[in-house]
Amino acid sequence: MRVTHVVSLIARRARTGPVPRAAKYSRGLSTPAPADPGLYSDLKKRGFVADATRPDDLGNALQRSQQTVYAGIDPTAPSLHAGHLLYLMCLFRFHAAGHKIIPLIGGATGLLGDPTGRRTARDPANKSVVEQNVASLEAALRKFFEGATKYAEARGISTRGVLSDLQVKSNLEWHKDFSMLDFFMVVGSHARMNTMLNKESVRTRLTSKDGMSYTEFSYQLLQAYDFYHLFRNYGCTIQVGGSDQWGNIVSGLELIARLEGEDAVENPSETKVSSRCFGLTTPLLTTASGEKFGKSAGNAVWLDTKLTSPFAFYQYWILTEDKDVEKYLKLFTLVSDAEIESVMQEHNAAPHKRIAQRRLAAEVTELVHQKSGRELAEKATRLMFGDAGDMTASEVFSALKGDPRLVLLDEGDLVGARIFSLATEHGLVASKSEARRLGKSKGFYVNHGVVGEDRALEREDLIEGKFAVLRAGKSNVLVVGLRESD
Repeated sequence: MRVTHVVSLIARRARTGPVPRAAKYSRGLSTPAPADPGLYSDLKKRGFVADATRPDDLGNALQRSQQTVYAGIDPTAPSLHAGHLLYLMCLFRFHAAGHKIIPLIGGATGLLGDPTGRRTARDPANKSVVEQNVASLEAALRKFFEGATKYAEARGISTRGVLSDLQVKSNLEWHKDFSMLDFFMVVGSHARMNTMLNKESVRTRLTSKDGMSYTEFSYQLLQAYDFYHLFRNYGCTIQVGGSDQWGNIVSGLELIARLEGEDAVENPSETKVSSRCFGLTTPLLTTASGEKFGKSAGNAVWLDTKLTSPFAFYQYWILTEDKDVEKYLKLFTLVSDAEIESVMQEHNAAPHKRIAQRRLAAEVTELVHQKSGRELAEKATRLMFGDAGDMTASEVFSALKGDPRLVLLDEGDLVGARIFSLATEHGLVASKSEARRLGKSKGFYVNHGVVGEDRALEREDLIEGKFAVLRAGKSNVLVVGLRESD
């Protein structure tokens, strides 16, 4: 049986059938050229590009016609996090320039686990948990791109892409009906062991004590087939991924060239890849201090308000180091290059004012949580570190919902409670002796008033009769409030 026939049989069994060859490319290549002819140059200038296959040809393709671009998201959690923002903003810039985008959730590959960059095997995934995560991520991705469009429009930036064209996919759609026999005939017969074994992620694991499972070893082929499937059925010509995904992206380009029987071209690794498709990798971000980007005290910074409050999200960006802030403004906001330059000049004249960090925090919080979320976060910041202003109790509770710095108690446990005991029990200070030491040095506050000695929290201390702000030192804050009765 010829491979092309096997491909056709598999494609017909899949949820979305193959597009006839004559029509397949017309969906991408006959459309009008997008409005932004310098998109690739702009992506490179803003810092999105670590590497790309045939960059000159890629730039020309983006100028010539509408392309379809995809990036993969692993369903290892039910929410997107700050670490995803680099891919998401890269995709959004393609979308804004008039290209089609496909955020792809690894509903199938997530069951196996990507071995890239890992020294040991992942724990086996729970199928029902992965399914729930896929559903949550699909909703989260649609919400992000809807919010990003509003964020752009609020800044007078028109988007050429149409949100109704947004296709969020799970690769389980096509892998679930792909038998092992089909896989070996269609994909395995075109995979070359020397190429697969030479990948750094494979070589590292093979020399380790625990070695590498066949499941992990085959992961690169499943990802390669994703690119081929999206190319054949949706006219997808560009894959975006982190720089650690370069080998997997090239595997997809090689598979497309072989299965399509097209005239292939050589890439820097001297393998034959598709002449019609491209790969683009983004840099792996770390902070100036060497920490992994998107982590706060070792914990992920989530885009879901139930996991990370708008206030905590805002504070993460406020704490950006000076060496990173300009880079982040270019990557995670739509602020123009000229305005970023102006912001940085003002910031560098008075770094202690953290002007650039405040702009970054405001922009990214509005991008993710919209204007209302940004305003709540800014008000909560003033409440915590300045004055309450006109912020209501409901706004405080909303801005800090899910944040460990907000503790809601029954009236009997709050009114009359010793202040230093509250601070100790809820993690504001390590001990009562630390609270007493801060009190003596005028470093302990209730509603920004100094508390020198321990005392009971009175009803008069509660703002609006509902909450009080306790602060230890300059930046450790706890909001204690009354829990609403059922």
